[in-house]
Amino acid sequence: MRQPSSDGPVPAQAGRAPEAPLPRFAVVDIETSGLSTRWHRILQVAVVTVDHGEIVDEWVSLVRKRWPLQRIGPRRVHGITRTALRGAPRQRDVLTELSQRLDGAVFAAHNVRFDWPFLTKAARRSRVTLSPVSRLCTLRMSRALDPARERSHRLGDLCDRYDIVNDRPHDALHDARATAAALVRLLDDHGVESAADLERLYEFDR
Repeated sequence: MRQPSSDGPVPAQAGRAPEAPLPRFAVVDIETSGLSTRWHRILQVAVVTVDHGEIVDEWVSLVRKRWPLQRIGPRRVHGITRTALRGAPRQRDVLTELSQRLDGAVFAAHNVRFDWPFLTKAARRSRVTLSPVSRLCTLRMSRALDPARERSHRLGDLCDRYDIVNDRPHDALHDARATAAALVRLLDDHGVESAADLERLYEFDR
């Protein structure tokens, strides 16, 4: 009997479907006037999209405020001015754009427990429905995957570890870029190549 040629494609194993690829990630960072979702407000939102292990898109917007502009928090930290906020898009428009960018993606942030409550509360105030998403926290992921690290798992320390340049910390776009780069490195370092790999190593917030 003639043997099959070794030059042709290798057939897939019967009954075994190919693994689903990694999802698309919408890596989000926000800058706020303070730490309380009750008393403080979002000033800036950024989204960096990661697909197939690469940064493929980014977007950032300031957020116009409806309350007195003197309440914008420490400018020395976030660098955002009252003048810049006066000409910014309305919060409703910013959150509508954000929701479109989240659609079909996994929401990722460094400390999701800070960013997500601010965004959901702002969405309720603005009567915007955010796209339902699974949520991935790179802070929690780093702690889970590298529990023996001597240094902390703060974003700045991850940047030092992975040689990621973030020359404007506390700017939403620069922090989102740094978080996206750290996410890609975490996935690469731990051999995460498919959705199944990711689910085995990390339990999403829902």
